[in-house]
Amino acid sequence: MKKVVLLTLGLAISLMGCISIRPANEAGEIRRIKLPMGYIPNIQYAPFYVAVDQGYFAEEGIEIEFDYSFETDGVALTGAGEISFAVASGEQVLLARSQGLPVVYVFAWYQQFPISVVSRAVLGIASPADLRGKTVGLPGPFGANYIGLEALLFEGGVEASEVKLDTLGFNQVESFVAGKSDIVVGYAANEPIVLRAQGLDVTELRVSDYVQLVANGLVSNEATIANEPELIRGMARALARGIEFTIANPDEAYNVSLKFVENLKDQDKELQMQVLNTSIEFWKAERIGYSDPQGWENMSAVMAKMGMIPAPEDLSKAFTNEFAP
Repeated sequence: MKKVVLLTLGLAISLMGCISIRPANEAGEIRRIKLPMGYIPNIQYAPFYVAVDQGYFAEEGIEIEFDYSFETDGVALTGAGEISFAVASGEQVLLARSQGLPVVYVFAWYQQFPISVVSRAVLGIASPADLRGKTVGLPGPFGANYIGLEALLFEGGVEASEVKLDTLGFNQVESFVAGKSDIVVGYAANEPIVLRAQGLDVTELRVSDYVQLVANGLVSNEATIANEPELIRGMARALARGIEFTIANPDEAYNVSLKFVENLKDQDKELQMQVLNTSIEFWKAERIGYSDPQGWENMSAVMAKMGMIPAPEDLSKAFTNEFAP
């Protein structure tokens, strides 16, 4: 893992945020929420750190324990009712529901899909159609990178068979720098920034410029929606405030993140601010937390076409905008 890290679907050590908390109800109970984050501590989680540091969760009577464990399958645990929330992306929700897990996407953190295809500028890759006949490196045939690439090819009228996929693991930058890969798929707030910082001339195709898909957000389950809707509203309000603060005050959000990301102070601040500001581009919305129905339609159709789910899902059960502040 280098200076900049990317959001993936893995799950690692826990970190308790120490905050002053008001009672959640008249009985003085505090709701302690263990929240699987999907990756290690990172500047891209700034809205969550801000919401803890500024007391937004505390005002809702909620205490958050961030769970970064790779051993934790947050979506499965949420679907089984063992925990109430996880941070996950749209394809994880549809995969889980296709397996009978009653998970529901209740708050959209990312408003745009943050995946990009990065190529050497000399190749002249200016549109998805230009990928025809090329070899593209990516972590593997799974996760957001894979979904994003396939959706991009579909939008460009390119058949999957017309592109050769090269499985790299999460080593896109190393492979690109070493000259082993000329085109890679990664997160817009990671690979393109790192490669440009190393002086490489690259072209970037952002999936979100061509198709709307569902990225990371807050996932709960049908039981929590039925039995504890106010808990979900509290989580949504606090996170929305954290996002709003971060968008308006990125420098302050960086300083807050220093308290939660142990090695952040040792990393290049300018580079980390580029990561944060690029991430902010994907969080902005007229209504923070709102999940675009068209994005879900597109995601379901692409996944069904890829054979990742047997058929398009009943999306009325997969997500809700009831809790978007």
